[in-house]
Amino acid sequence: MKSTKGFKRYEGLQFSPEESRQRAIKYHEFIEKRRSVRFFSDRPVSKEIIEHLIMTASSAPSGAHKQPWTFCAVNNQDLKSKIREAAEKEEFTNYNGRMSDEWLEDLKAFGTDWQKEFLEVAPWLIIIFKKAYDMNNGEKSKNYYVNESVGIAAGFLISAIHNAGLVTLTHTPSPMNFLQKILERPENERAFLLLPVGYPQENTEVPILERKSADQVIKYFE
Repeated sequence: MKSTKGFKRYEGLQFSPEESRQRAIKYHEFIEKRRSVRFFSDRPVSKEIIEHLIMTASSAPSGAHKQPWTFCAVNNQDLKSKIREAAEKEEFTNYNGRMSDEWLEDLKAFGTDWQKEFLEVAPWLIIIFKKAYDMNNGEKSKNYYVNESVGIAAGFLISAIHNAGLVTLTHTPSPMNFLQKILERPENERAFLLLPVGYPQENTEVPILERKSADQVIKYFE
């Protein structure tokens, strides 16, 4: 069959039904071990690893293939300190007025507070910026399904981090405008998610949690 102009033949992976079943089970078991971690080791992580993680995320599907994202990878200690200082300022306000009593009650199980030491200890901070629009030769170019596209890329990144034997935490110090200022990002970029990335601190503990069962999250229509 002749390829259509601008297209090429799809050469995806092919597995038997049983192989697909086994791979689905193994990946489920593997990803179930992923946990959000707030206590990081200062053990270095190479720039090469971070680049591969980010490029995995950047392979995510996006509206009209616009790829409306920028990943800022921060290893510089001075910048990390500035980010921590600004984030804690917002978080202090959140924990002392912005958050509802119900929200604060729900957070008690996780033992969190406004102090975010991990922003300085983790060897890398990856800040995902969403691009509301692109600029091409001084002209605005529209992007589509920006939040959905960047959200999918973030999921790819979190999975890749776990696959590399590293840990992370989804951090959203709201509002996040300070990240745009500190990292001097252009007007068309808005901070979407901050992910500290590294190895877990020795003897780190995580809350005992139960994920919802298949019956609670899946509705089949057969």
